[in-house]
Formats: sequence, C-alpha cells, structure tokens
Amino acid sequence: MITDKIIQLALEEDLGLGDITSDNIFTPQDRARAVVKAKEDLVLCGMDVARQVFWLVDEELIFKPLKQDGDAVKKGETVLELEGRTLSILKGERTALNFMQRMSGIATASRRYADMAKPYGVMIVDTRKTQPAMRRLDKYAVRCGGARNHRMSLSDSVMIKDNHIAAAGSIAAAVARIKAAIGHTPKIEVETATLDEVRQALEAKADIIMLDNMTPAQAAEAVKLVAGRAIVEVSGGVNETNLAAYCEAKPDVISSGALTHSVPSKDLSLKITQYLK
Repeated sequence: MITDKIIQLALEEDLGLGDITSDNIFTPQDRARAVVKAKEDLVLCGMDVARQVFWLVDEELIFKPLKQDGDAVKKGETVLELEGRTLSILKGERTALNFMQRMSGIATASRRYADMAKPYGVMIVDTRKTQPAMRRLDKYAVRCGGARNHRMSLSDSVMIKDNHIAAAGSIAAAVARIKAAIGHTPKIEVETATLDEVRQALEAKADIIMLDNMTPAQAAEAVKLVAGRAIVEVSGGVNETNLAAYCEAKPDVISSGALTHSVPSKDLSLKITQYLK
C-alpha cells in the first residue's frame, strides 16, 4: 500500500540506526501506558495512520482509539491510549504525531471552509497543492473535515489550464484536440481568467469553467454569463477572509489550495502515564 510506504520512509527518517536515547535507558522488557491528548480544539484525523505507525514499530502494541477521524475534539481530551513496550511507544511517538498533527490541521481547516460555504449551497474542494508523496493522506484529511476532493492526479480528469491554452493557441483549439482524442465521456474543464475567455469556453462547450483569480465581483458576472450552461468553479487566492464573498457570487464549486499547501498543524502530545515494570 502507498500509505505503508510513506509511513516506512517516515520511520526510517526518524529512527535512522535506532533511538540512541531510549535504547540506552530501557530494555525490551520495560512496559508502559501512554495517552495522546489534544492540546487545542481540532477536528481529528490520522488515527488509522498512527495505528499503522505503532504497529510497524511493534505489532504487539495495544492501540485503543477513544475518538474517530472526523470527530470534533476539545482541548485536553484524550484521543487514544497505548500500552506495550516502552521502547516501541517512544520510537513511534514523533512519526505518529507528525502525521496526526498535519492531517488534523487539514481536517480542521476543511471543516471551517465547508461550514462557511454550506448556507450558500457551494461545494468546497481541494487542489493538487499537497505535500509531495502525501497527497492521498492530505486529501483524505480534507474529506474528514467535510470538504471534497478535486482530481487526485493528472490522469483523473481533463483540465485545460493557461499553459495548455497558450501552447495550443486558443481555448477552442485545445478543447477541439481533447474531444478528438478522448471521445465524449470525460467532462472537460477549462481555466479562464477573463469574461472573454469564459465566452470562449462556453462556445467550445466546456462542461466546467474555472474562474481563475477573479475578484468576487468578476466571478458574480461570470456566473451570470454562464447562466447554468456549465458548472462554474472559482479558484485562486481563496482563503477564509474572502470565502464568503466568493460564495455570494454563487458558483457551484470553490477550490482552495489553502486547505493543504499552508495549513498549520494542530497540536497533539503523547504522555507516558504509567510504567508497568
């Protein structure tokens, strides 16, 4: 599995040739209990990944989740309990927390965006601006927060962007080449930056028209121009401060790279609560 490869690389990165501190304090016979707690309010994500981290370190560790991915967790709440070899808990600690903290940060931001857009009937989706090699985890976290995924990779759907248009010569030429090559079943999305380009995309019979880096006022004009003849997606520069204004323009979809490319991690900590030897 892709996730297993990512976790294994992360463990190799952190453990290197071993844990020089823990290996020289504890023996494999030392056992302990530990808990992971939220140090701030958050939407939890990454529990299955954390379980796999600890089980790759030591399959005999007892992993007891007290919360599930997607749960709203308050500061101070315990989200999971661990029991087993002290060495194994300490060796998996940082890697498990790194995954959980990033994924919970994405899930928390996604929940805020989705909740803000819900009254307007606008769908919030992510982009491909994800951490390299961690896209599946980033996009899973978006779903846990209540938003949805845009394409996972370049092979998932047709999106004709500015550089495609520049290289092909025009929107019409790029769309024509796609239709000639792939047939009638896939939907075709075209990126536009001006109202004139929106008109060109409509004339080319694009299924989805992306409004790239338009202001909320420009987006509202474009939505009126499209008038239901295509799905309208707003993208580019969307953040929490302007999200409501873009929602008021009444597009069908708003995509935001901010959900994954610069979201702050949420704070969780692991504490040993009892030594069992």
